[in-house]
Amino acid sequence: MAARLTPLPLAHADEEREYGGKAVSLGAALRAGLPVPPGLALPAPLVDRIALGDSDALAALVNSPHLPTGRLAVRSSAIGEDSADASFAGQHVTRLNVFEPTLADAVRAVWESARSASALAYRRKRGIDGPPSIAVVVQQLVEPMAAGVLFTRDPITGADERWIEAAWGLGEAVVAGLVSPDRYRLDRGGRLLEQVVGRKDIKIWFDETHGTAEMPVRDDLHEAPCLTGRHLTELHALADRCCSVWGDSLDLEWAVTPDDTVYLLQSRPITTLRPS
Repeated sequence: MAARLTPLPLAHADEEREYGGKAVSLGAALRAGLPVPPGLALPAPLVDRIALGDSDALAALVNSPHLPTGRLAVRSSAIGEDSADASFAGQHVTRLNVFEPTLADAVRAVWESARSASALAYRRKRGIDGPPSIAVVVQQLVEPMAAGVLFTRDPITGADERWIEAAWGLGEAVVAGLVSPDRYRLDRGGRLLEQVVGRKDIKIWFDETHGTAEMPVRDDLHEAPCLTGRHLTELHALADRCCSVWGDSLDLEWAVTPDDTVYLLQSRPITTLRPS
């Protein structure tokens, strides 16, 4: 079969050997009606050509009628990424607040990150043979009030509870451990079991031109909860819907906009659960 050299609407991505685990997971979410930002799936051969400076390959991307306008998120979708055995978390870069003129640079940065010393060492440790094959997801970038992660089980013990961590702005502040996030524990029926408000004095937000930067948070919001009861209800419902698509034990990334719309940004298996 000839290598695919054109981007595909994200909702149509269904072949992991071409588009990687993240793109296929998000494609399944869109087909299931889950609230995922629209975008494109770039197959690995197209990413290779863009990274190596092929102008025809870049034109296939920027001229796609399905390329979102405005701010973009450019994420890795390596073959084998986001599996139960190998999440690649922290190994591949993500570029946020990308605009069309810098799209090729962002794709190249993701491609290069798969070839870094740490990423190659991770592959060897996980027994993944052969050179890295990395596809890319290009999505419309959500401009959130708050964002974070949701585990559909306790990620350490496997207890049948929902764990949510949240902070102001983009979710990278939570994922990178830059703040002490708000933490919420829900039972399987969605009832709040525990709420611990963290100190969130900075947020990751859009830089003036492109990319992101650490920004100060207003003093009165440092120790104010960033989620309401309505948000928790919506996130619990999103977790239920995700479990109906992929089964239990999921690690979800999400964002909520100022109009209280909740978006799913990523779903992958929890890789930290201890064996029963």
